[in-house]
Amino acid sequence: MPSLAAASGFTDWMRTGWGDADRTPRVEPGAAQAAARHRERLSTALPGRTLVVAAGRAHARLNDFFFDFRAHSDFLWLVGFGVEDGVLVLTPRAGGHDATLYIIPPARPGAAAFHADPTHGELWVGPLAGTAELADALDVRVRELDELAVPDDALIAGSAVVGAVPGRQLGARARSAELAQTLSALRMQKDAWELAELRAAVQHTVEGFAQVRREIPHAVQHGGERWLQGTFDRHARTVGQAPGYASIVGSGANAPILHWVRADSPVDPEALLLLDMGVENRSGYTADVTRTLPASGRFTTAQREVHDLVERSHRAGLAAVAPGRDWRDFHIACMEVLAQGLSDWGLLPVSVDEALAANGQHHRRYIVCGVGHHLGLDVHDCGASSYAQYFEASMQPGMALTVEPGLYFHAWDETVPPELRGIGVRIEDDVVVTDSGIEVLSDALPIDSAGLEHWMASVL
Repeated sequence: MPSLAAASGFTDWMRTGWGDADRTPRVEPGAAQAAARHRERLSTALPGRTLVVAAGRAHARLNDFFFDFRAHSDFLWLVGFGVEDGVLVLTPRAGGHDATLYIIPPARPGAAAFHADPTHGELWVGPLAGTAELADALDVRVRELDELAVPDDALIAGSAVVGAVPGRQLGARARSAELAQTLSALRMQKDAWELAELRAAVQHTVEGFAQVRREIPHAVQHGGERWLQGTFDRHARTVGQAPGYASIVGSGANAPILHWVRADSPVDPEALLLLDMGVENRSGYTADVTRTLPASGRFTTAQREVHDLVERSHRAGLAAVAPGRDWRDFHIACMEVLAQGLSDWGLLPVSVDEALAANGQHHRRYIVCGVGHHLGLDVHDCGASSYAQYFEASMQPGMALTVEPGLYFHAWDETVPPELRGIGVRIEDDVVVTDSGIEVLSDALPIDSAGLEHWMASVL
Protein backbone atom coordinates (compact mmCIF):
# COMPACT_ATOMS: atom_id res chain seq x y z
CA MET A 1 0.00 0.00 0.00
CA PRO A 2 1.54 3.36 -0.99
CA SER A 3 2.50 5.71 1.82
CA LEU A 4 0.25 8.75 2.03
CA ALA A 5 3.14 10.77 3.44
CA ALA A 6 4.92 10.40 0.10
CA ALA A 7 1.85 11.17 -2.00
CA SER A 8 2.17 14.84 -2.89
CA GLY A 9 -1.08 14.78 -4.82
CA PHE A 10 -2.97 13.60 -1.77
CA THR A 11 -1.21 16.13 0.49
CA ASP A 12 -1.92 19.06 -1.81
CA TRP A 13 -5.52 17.99 -2.30
CA MET A 14 -6.07 17.71 1.49
CA ARG A 15 -5.03 21.33 1.99
CA THR A 16 -7.95 22.76 0.03
CA GLY A 17 -11.72 22.69 -0.05
CA TRP A 18 -12.51 22.92 3.66
CA GLY A 19 -15.16 25.27 4.98
CA ASP A 20 -15.63 26.74 8.44
CA ALA A 21 -16.45 24.56 11.45
CA ASP A 22 -17.91 25.39 14.84
CA ARG A 23 -15.01 25.42 17.29
CA THR A 24 -16.76 27.02 20.24
CA PRO A 25 -15.64 25.24 23.44
CA ARG A 26 -18.41 23.82 25.59
CA VAL A 27 -17.72 25.82 28.74
CA GLU A 28 -20.41 25.38 31.39
CA PRO A 29 -22.36 28.55 32.26
CA GLY A 30 -20.63 30.45 35.05
CA ALA A 31 -17.50 28.29 34.99
CA ALA A 32 -15.16 30.96 33.57
CA GLN A 33 -16.38 33.56 36.06
CA ALA A 34 -15.99 31.13 38.96
CA ALA A 35 -12.47 30.24 37.79
CA ALA A 36 -11.52 33.93 37.72
CA ARG A 37 -12.63 34.26 41.35
CA HIS A 38 -10.65 31.17 42.24
CA ARG A 39 -7.52 32.62 40.65
CA GLU A 40 -7.97 35.75 42.73
CA ARG A 41 -8.14 33.66 45.91
CA LEU A 42 -4.97 31.80 44.96
CA SER A 43 -3.21 35.05 44.07
CA THR A 44 -4.05 36.44 47.51
CA ALA A 45 -2.79 33.28 49.20
CA LEU A 46 0.56 33.19 47.35
CA PRO A 47 1.48 36.74 46.32
CA GLY A 48 4.63 37.46 44.40
CA ARG A 49 5.24 33.90 43.17
CA THR A 50 5.00 32.49 39.67
CA LEU A 51 2.40 29.72 39.83
CA VAL A 52 2.08 26.98 37.21
CA VAL A 53 -0.70 24.36 37.04
CA ALA A 54 -0.76 21.66 34.35
CA ALA A 55 -3.94 20.02 33.04
CA GLY A 56 -2.28 16.74 32.02
CA ARG A 57 -3.06 14.45 29.14
CA ALA A 58 -4.96 11.23 28.55
CA HIS A 59 -3.21 8.07 29.70
CA ALA A 60 -2.49 5.40 27.13
CA ARG A 61 -4.89 2.47 27.40
CA LEU A 62 -3.19 0.23 24.87
CA ASN A 63 -0.91 0.82 21.91
CA ASP A 64 -2.17 4.04 20.27
CA PHE A 65 -5.55 4.18 22.07
CA PHE A 66 -6.12 6.35 25.12
CA PHE A 67 -8.47 6.67 28.06
CA ASP A 68 -10.80 9.67 27.97
CA PHE A 69 -9.05 12.87 28.97
CA ARG A 70 -10.03 14.50 32.24
CA ALA A 71 -8.12 17.60 33.34
CA HIS A 72 -6.46 17.77 36.75
CA SER A 73 -8.90 19.17 39.28
CA ASP A 74 -6.66 22.08 40.29
CA PHE A 75 -6.50 23.13 36.63
CA LEU A 76 -10.29 22.88 36.31
CA TRP A 77 -10.75 24.96 39.45
CA LEU A 78 -8.54 27.73 38.07
CA VAL A 79 -9.54 27.65 34.39
CA GLY A 80 -13.12 26.34 34.31
CA PHE A 81 -12.53 24.08 31.32
CA GLY A 82 -10.31 21.10 30.60
CA VAL A 83 -7.69 21.51 27.87
CA GLU A 84 -5.43 18.54 27.21
CA ASP A 85 -1.76 19.52 27.63
CA GLY A 86 -2.92 22.94 28.84
CA VAL A 87 -0.67 24.84 31.25
CA LEU A 88 -1.91 27.79 33.29
CA VAL A 89 0.71 30.30 34.40
CA LEU A 90 0.00 33.02 36.96
CA THR A 91 2.70 35.67 36.72
CA PRO A 92 3.03 38.09 39.65
CA ARG A 93 2.39 41.80 39.18
CA ALA A 94 1.62 44.66 41.52
CA GLY A 95 -1.60 43.78 43.34
CA GLY A 96 -2.02 40.26 42.01
CA HIS A 97 -1.22 37.96 39.10
CA ASP A 98 -1.69 37.92 35.34
CA ALA A 99 -3.08 34.66 33.97
CA THR A 100 -1.97 33.04 30.72
CA LEU A 101 -3.16 29.69 29.41
CA TYR A 102 -0.76 27.81 27.14
CA ILE A 103 -2.12 25.18 24.75
CA ILE A 104 -1.06 22.99 21.86
CA PRO A 105 -2.97 24.53 18.97
CA PRO A 106 -5.18 22.15 16.99
CA ALA A 107 -4.00 21.18 13.51
CA ARG A 108 -6.53 22.64 11.11
CA PRO A 109 -7.03 22.41 7.33
CA GLY A 110 -3.92 23.59 5.53
CA ALA A 111 -1.53 22.03 8.04
CA ALA A 112 0.07 18.67 7.31
CA ALA A 113 -0.84 17.49 10.82
CA PHE A 114 -4.53 18.10 10.02
CA HIS A 115 -4.79 14.62 8.56
CA ALA A 116 -1.53 13.11 9.85
CA ASP A 117 -1.70 13.68 13.63
CA PRO A 118 -4.31 11.47 15.35
CA THR A 119 -3.90 13.44 18.60
CA HIS A 120 -4.30 17.04 17.48
CA GLY A 121 -5.38 16.77 13.83
CA GLU A 122 -8.96 17.92 13.43
CA LEU A 123 -9.65 15.31 10.74
CA TRP A 124 -9.14 12.68 13.47
CA VAL A 125 -10.55 14.32 16.60
CA GLY A 126 -12.97 16.86 15.19
CA PRO A 127 -12.95 20.67 15.33
CA LEU A 128 -11.15 21.96 18.43
CA ALA A 129 -11.01 25.34 20.09
CA GLY A 130 -7.76 27.20 19.53
CA THR A 131 -6.21 30.24 21.16
CA ALA A 132 -8.84 32.71 19.94
CA GLU A 133 -11.86 30.59 20.82
CA LEU A 134 -10.55 29.73 24.28
CA ALA A 135 -9.56 33.32 25.04
CA ASP A 136 -13.06 34.46 24.17
CA ALA A 137 -14.84 31.72 26.13
CA LEU A 138 -12.63 31.78 29.21
CA ASP A 139 -11.78 35.50 29.31
CA VAL A 140 -8.10 34.75 29.78
CA ARG A 141 -5.03 35.31 27.64
CA VAL A 142 -4.16 32.19 25.61
CA ARG A 143 -0.84 31.45 23.93
CA GLU A 144 0.70 28.47 22.13
CA LEU A 145 2.58 26.01 24.32
CA ASP A 146 5.90 26.45 22.53
CA GLU A 147 5.97 30.04 23.87
CA LEU A 148 5.94 28.82 27.46
CA ALA A 149 8.88 29.84 29.64
CA VAL A 150 8.76 28.71 33.26
CA PRO A 151 11.26 30.36 35.63
CA ASP A 152 13.32 28.11 37.84
CA ASP A 153 11.70 29.40 41.03
CA ALA A 154 8.12 28.83 39.85
CA LEU A 155 5.80 26.73 41.99
CA ILE A 156 4.41 23.92 39.84
CA ALA A 157 1.31 21.82 40.56
CA GLY A 158 -1.30 19.86 38.69
CA SER A 159 -0.69 16.79 36.58
CA ALA A 160 2.78 15.30 36.27
CA VAL A 161 1.71 13.67 32.99
CA VAL A 162 2.13 16.48 30.49
CA GLY A 163 3.35 16.94 26.98
CA ALA A 164 6.98 17.77 26.32
CA VAL A 165 7.58 21.50 26.39
CA PRO A 166 10.45 22.22 23.97
CA GLY A 167 13.72 22.58 25.84
CA ARG A 168 12.08 22.55 29.26
CA GLN A 169 10.38 19.20 29.92
CA LEU A 170 7.78 20.59 32.32
CA GLY A 171 6.68 17.06 33.15
CA ALA A 172 10.04 16.36 34.76
CA ARG A 173 9.98 19.47 36.95
CA ALA A 174 9.42 18.91 40.67
CA ARG A 175 5.91 19.57 41.94
CA SER A 176 5.42 22.08 44.75
CA ALA A 177 3.83 20.68 47.91
CA GLU A 178 3.23 24.27 49.02
CA LEU A 179 1.18 25.11 45.94
CA ALA A 180 -0.71 21.80 45.98
CA GLN A 181 -1.56 22.17 49.67
CA THR A 182 -2.63 25.77 49.20
CA LEU A 183 -4.95 24.82 46.35
CA SER A 184 -6.44 21.95 48.37
CA ALA A 185 -7.06 24.22 51.34
CA LEU A 186 -8.71 26.86 49.16
CA ARG A 187 -10.91 24.26 47.45
CA MET A 188 -12.27 23.02 50.79
CA GLN A 189 -14.77 25.86 50.96
CA LYS A 190 -17.04 25.94 47.93
CA ASP A 191 -18.63 29.10 46.56
CA ALA A 192 -22.25 29.40 45.49
CA TRP A 193 -21.54 28.33 41.91
CA GLU A 194 -19.69 25.22 43.04
CA LEU A 195 -22.46 24.25 45.46
CA ALA A 196 -25.02 24.59 42.67
CA GLU A 197 -22.94 22.22 40.56
CA LEU A 198 -22.78 19.73 43.41
CA ARG A 199 -26.54 19.90 43.96
CA ALA A 200 -27.11 19.19 40.27
CA ALA A 201 -24.66 16.27 40.34
CA VAL A 202 -26.43 14.77 43.35
CA GLN A 203 -29.85 15.20 41.75
CA HIS A 204 -28.63 13.41 38.62
CA THR A 205 -27.22 10.68 40.85
CA VAL A 206 -30.52 10.18 42.68
CA GLU A 207 -32.20 9.77 39.29
CA GLY A 208 -29.52 7.24 38.37
CA PHE A 209 -30.25 5.21 41.51
CA ALA A 210 -33.88 5.00 40.43
CA GLN A 211 -32.87 3.74 37.00
CA VAL A 212 -30.64 1.11 38.57
CA ARG A 213 -33.39 -0.01 40.94
CA ARG A 214 -35.74 -0.59 37.98
CA GLU A 215 -33.15 -2.85 36.37
CA ILE A 216 -32.60 -5.14 39.38
CA PRO A 217 -35.10 -7.79 38.21
CA HIS A 218 -33.39 -7.91 34.82
CA ALA A 219 -29.95 -8.07 36.44
CA VAL A 220 -31.04 -11.04 38.57
CA GLN A 221 -32.02 -12.92 35.42
CA HIS A 222 -29.49 -11.54 32.93
CA GLY A 223 -26.32 -9.49 33.21
CA GLY A 224 -25.76 -9.47 36.96
CA GLU A 225 -23.82 -6.68 38.69
CA ARG A 226 -22.33 -5.45 35.44
CA TRP A 227 -25.77 -4.75 33.99
CA LEU A 228 -26.52 -2.43 36.92
CA GLN A 229 -23.10 -0.79 36.73
CA GLY A 230 -23.63 -0.20 33.01
CA THR A 231 -27.09 1.21 33.63
CA PHE A 232 -25.75 3.87 35.95
CA ASP A 233 -22.69 4.63 33.84
CA ARG A 234 -24.85 5.15 30.74
CA HIS A 235 -27.06 7.50 32.74
CA ALA A 236 -24.01 9.43 33.98
CA ARG A 237 -22.67 9.82 30.45
CA THR A 238 -26.07 11.00 29.27
CA VAL A 239 -26.83 13.66 31.88
CA GLY A 240 -23.27 14.60 32.83
CA GLN A 241 -19.71 13.97 31.80
CA ALA A 242 -19.16 10.48 33.21
CA PRO A 243 -19.31 8.56 36.47
CA GLY A 244 -17.26 10.48 39.02
CA TYR A 245 -15.38 7.26 39.85
CA ALA A 246 -15.66 3.57 39.07
CA SER A 247 -19.20 2.67 40.10
CA ILE A 248 -19.32 0.09 42.91
CA VAL A 249 -22.03 -2.54 42.54
CA GLY A 250 -21.68 -5.41 45.00
CA SER A 251 -24.17 -8.23 45.49
CA GLY A 252 -24.08 -10.61 48.44
CA ALA A 253 -20.53 -11.55 49.43
CA ASN A 254 -19.20 -8.73 47.22
CA ALA A 255 -21.02 -6.03 49.20
CA PRO A 256 -18.44 -6.01 52.05
CA ILE A 257 -15.58 -5.55 49.57
CA LEU A 258 -14.91 -1.83 49.82
CA HIS A 259 -13.88 -1.15 46.23
CA TRP A 260 -15.74 -3.85 44.36
CA VAL A 261 -15.58 -2.30 40.89
CA ARG A 262 -15.15 -5.53 38.90
CA ALA A 263 -18.92 -6.06 39.02
CA ASP A 264 -18.57 -9.44 37.34
CA SER A 265 -20.84 -11.56 39.56
CA PRO A 266 -24.52 -12.47 39.40
CA VAL A 267 -27.06 -10.55 41.47
CA ASP A 268 -28.35 -12.78 44.26
CA PRO A 269 -32.09 -12.12 44.62
CA GLU A 270 -31.96 -12.94 48.36
CA ALA A 271 -28.91 -10.83 49.20
CA LEU A 272 -28.12 -7.19 49.78
CA LEU A 273 -26.92 -5.01 46.94
CA LEU A 274 -24.46 -2.24 47.82
CA LEU A 275 -24.51 0.63 45.31
CA ASP A 276 -21.85 3.38 45.58
CA MET A 277 -22.26 5.69 42.59
CA GLY A 278 -21.95 9.31 41.55
CA VAL A 279 -22.53 11.44 38.45
CA GLU A 280 -19.78 13.86 37.49
CA ASN A 281 -21.20 16.99 35.88
CA ARG A 282 -19.64 18.43 32.75
CA SER A 283 -18.07 21.04 35.01
CA GLY A 284 -16.15 18.25 36.78
CA TYR A 285 -18.01 18.33 40.12
CA THR A 286 -19.13 14.92 41.29
CA ALA A 287 -21.60 13.34 43.66
CA ASP A 288 -20.77 10.30 45.83
CA VAL A 289 -23.81 8.46 47.20
CA THR A 290 -24.23 4.97 48.63
CA ARG A 291 -27.31 3.00 49.48
CA THR A 292 -27.62 -0.69 50.33
CA LEU A 293 -30.76 -2.34 49.00
CA PRO A 294 -32.31 -5.78 49.37
CA ALA A 295 -32.45 -7.14 45.83
CA SER A 296 -35.78 -8.78 46.67
CA GLY A 297 -37.26 -5.49 47.83
CA ARG A 298 -37.50 -6.64 51.47
CA PHE A 299 -34.80 -6.90 54.12
CA THR A 300 -34.40 -10.16 55.98
CA THR A 301 -34.22 -9.99 59.78
CA ALA A 302 -30.41 -10.19 59.84
CA GLN A 303 -30.00 -7.72 57.00
CA ARG A 304 -32.34 -5.26 58.69
CA GLU A 305 -30.50 -5.48 62.02
CA VAL A 306 -27.18 -4.64 60.37
CA HIS A 307 -28.72 -1.88 58.28
CA ASP A 308 -30.47 -0.36 61.30
CA LEU A 309 -27.21 -0.22 63.25
CA VAL A 310 -25.47 1.51 60.36
CA GLU A 311 -28.40 3.91 60.09
CA ARG A 312 -28.07 4.86 63.77
CA SER A 313 -24.36 5.45 63.22
CA HIS A 314 -25.11 7.52 60.14
CA ARG A 315 -27.61 9.72 61.95
CA ALA A 316 -25.12 10.25 64.77
CA GLY A 317 -22.51 11.31 62.21
CA LEU A 318 -24.86 13.75 60.50
CA ALA A 319 -25.72 15.28 63.89
CA ALA A 320 -22.01 15.92 64.53
CA VAL A 321 -21.53 17.97 61.33
CA ALA A 322 -21.90 21.71 61.98
CA PRO A 323 -19.89 24.91 61.54
CA GLY A 324 -17.16 25.19 64.12
CA ARG A 325 -17.20 21.49 64.96
CA ASP A 326 -13.97 19.55 64.75
CA TRP A 327 -13.57 17.53 61.53
CA ARG A 328 -13.06 14.39 63.61
CA ASP A 329 -16.33 14.78 65.50
CA PHE A 330 -18.55 12.98 63.00
CA HIS A 331 -16.00 10.18 62.67
CA ILE A 332 -15.98 9.71 66.46
CA ALA A 333 -19.77 9.85 66.64
CA CYS A 334 -20.18 7.18 63.96
CA MET A 335 -17.61 4.87 65.50
CA GLU A 336 -19.06 5.10 69.00
CA VAL A 337 -22.43 3.85 67.76
CA LEU A 338 -20.89 1.05 65.71
CA ALA A 339 -18.62 -0.11 68.53
CA GLN A 340 -21.53 -0.21 70.98
CA GLY A 341 -23.68 -2.15 68.55
CA LEU A 342 -20.96 -4.66 67.79
CA SER A 343 -20.39 -5.10 71.52
CA ASP A 344 -24.10 -5.69 72.10
CA TRP A 345 -23.92 -8.48 69.51
CA GLY A 346 -20.93 -10.02 71.25
CA LEU A 347 -18.55 -9.42 68.37
CA LEU A 348 -15.86 -7.47 70.24
CA PRO A 349 -13.19 -9.27 72.30
CA VAL A 350 -12.86 -6.23 74.60
CA SER A 351 -15.13 -3.60 76.17
CA VAL A 352 -16.45 -0.68 74.12
CA ASP A 353 -14.08 1.73 75.89
CA GLU A 354 -11.11 -0.51 75.17
CA ALA A 355 -12.15 -0.85 71.55
CA LEU A 356 -12.49 2.90 71.08
CA ALA A 357 -9.12 3.62 72.72
CA ALA A 358 -6.30 4.65 70.39
CA ASN A 359 -4.42 1.41 71.01
CA GLY A 360 -7.55 -0.72 70.67
CA GLN A 361 -9.74 -0.11 67.61
CA HIS A 362 -11.00 -3.70 67.56
CA HIS A 363 -14.29 -2.61 65.98
CA ARG A 364 -12.36 -1.41 62.94
CA ARG A 365 -12.05 -5.03 61.81
CA TYR A 366 -15.54 -4.53 60.42
CA ILE A 367 -14.95 -0.98 59.10
CA VAL A 368 -11.32 -0.45 58.17
CA CYS A 369 -12.11 2.65 56.08
CA GLY A 370 -12.98 6.14 57.24
CA VAL A 371 -16.53 7.43 57.45
CA GLY A 372 -16.28 10.59 55.37
CA HIS A 373 -14.22 12.89 53.18
CA HIS A 374 -14.30 16.21 51.35
CA LEU A 375 -16.24 16.26 48.08
CA GLY A 376 -16.01 18.46 45.01
CA LEU A 377 -14.01 18.24 41.79
CA ASP A 378 -12.54 15.00 43.13
CA VAL A 379 -14.66 12.35 44.77
CA HIS A 380 -12.07 12.34 47.57
CA ASP A 381 -11.49 16.06 47.29
CA CYS A 382 -8.60 18.15 48.58
CA GLY A 383 -6.36 15.13 49.02
CA ALA A 384 -3.14 17.16 48.68
CA SER A 385 -3.89 18.98 51.94
CA SER A 386 -1.56 18.61 54.87
CA TYR A 387 -2.67 16.44 57.78
CA ALA A 388 -3.37 19.54 59.85
CA GLN A 389 -5.39 21.20 57.07
CA TYR A 390 -7.54 18.11 56.56
CA PHE A 391 -7.93 16.39 59.92
CA GLU A 392 -7.21 19.05 62.53
CA ALA A 393 -9.28 21.90 61.10
CA SER A 394 -12.81 22.79 62.11
CA MET A 395 -15.73 22.56 59.71
CA GLN A 396 -16.70 25.83 58.02
CA PRO A 397 -19.71 26.97 55.96
CA GLY A 398 -19.28 26.01 52.33
CA MET A 399 -17.48 22.76 53.02
CA ALA A 400 -18.92 19.78 51.12
CA LEU A 401 -18.33 16.32 52.51
CA THR A 402 -19.69 12.82 52.74
CA VAL A 403 -20.83 10.91 55.81
CA GLU A 404 -20.59 7.18 55.12
CA PRO A 405 -20.42 4.70 57.98
CA GLY A 406 -20.76 1.01 57.23
CA LEU A 407 -20.30 -2.51 58.47
CA TYR A 408 -18.54 -5.13 56.38
CA PHE A 409 -18.84 -8.77 57.41
CA HIS A 410 -16.81 -10.75 54.90
CA ALA A 411 -18.05 -14.17 53.85
CA TRP A 412 -14.84 -15.82 55.09
CA ASP A 413 -14.69 -13.98 58.44
CA GLU A 414 -15.18 -16.63 61.12
CA THR A 415 -15.42 -14.07 63.95
CA VAL A 416 -19.02 -13.34 62.98
CA PRO A 417 -21.96 -15.75 63.11
CA PRO A 418 -22.90 -17.48 59.87
CA GLU A 419 -26.08 -15.43 59.42
CA LEU A 420 -24.02 -12.22 59.21
CA ARG A 421 -21.27 -13.45 56.91
CA GLY A 422 -21.42 -11.89 53.48
CA ILE A 423 -23.45 -8.87 54.64
CA GLY A 424 -22.06 -5.45 53.79
CA VAL A 425 -23.94 -2.22 54.45
CA ARG A 426 -22.91 1.38 53.77
CA ILE A 427 -25.04 4.52 53.88
CA GLU A 428 -23.46 7.60 52.32
CA ASP A 429 -24.90 11.08 52.01
CA ASP A 430 -23.45 14.22 50.46
CA VAL A 431 -23.57 17.13 52.88
CA VAL A 432 -22.83 20.86 52.82
CA VAL A 433 -21.97 22.78 55.99
CA THR A 434 -24.13 25.90 56.28
CA ASP A 435 -24.04 28.91 58.59
CA SER A 436 -26.44 27.20 60.98
CA GLY A 437 -26.02 23.48 60.39
CA ILE A 438 -26.02 21.23 57.32
CA GLU A 439 -27.79 20.70 54.03
CA VAL A 440 -28.09 17.04 53.07
CA LEU A 441 -27.95 17.13 49.29
CA SER A 442 -28.89 13.46 48.84
CA ASP A 443 -31.86 13.35 51.22
CA ALA A 444 -34.24 12.43 48.38
CA LEU A 445 -33.03 8.85 48.93
CA PRO A 446 -34.23 7.31 52.21
CA ILE A 447 -31.67 6.04 54.71
CA ASP A 448 -33.93 3.83 56.86
CA SER A 449 -34.78 0.25 55.96
CA ALA A 450 -38.54 0.79 55.83
CA GLY A 451 -38.11 3.92 53.74
CA LEU A 452 -35.84 2.10 51.30
CA GLU A 453 -38.36 -0.72 50.92
CA HIS A 454 -41.09 1.83 50.19
CA TRP A 455 -38.83 3.70 47.75
CA MET A 456 -37.97 0.48 45.92
CA ALA A 457 -41.64 -0.32 45.50
CA SER A 458 -42.49 3.21 44.35
CA VAL A 459 -39.94 3.58 41.55
CA LEU A 460 -40.82 0.42 39.64
